Amino acid sequence: MVNFIYPHHEVSRIMTAAVVNYHFRQALLTNPLNAIENGYGEEIFSLDQNAFEQIGRIRANSLEEFAAKIIFS
Repeated sequence: MVNFIYPHHEVSRIMTAAVVNYHFRQALLTNPLNAIENGYGEEIFSLDQNAFEQIGRIRANSLEEFAAKIIFS
């Protein structure tokens, strides 16, 4: 399954948070919608509804697999 997610900047921020923080990464892999809604530290992520729903459908066992399922336009 391939997902189309944007905007680039916001997805980049989410992925950066997942790289630098184990707990956020595990939350993103376990329940992406909840992880994004809760943010990381004081960081709040802002995705439009379509991107939010698409990222919520990603199922992955690793951050590498998660990233591979994201395609930027």
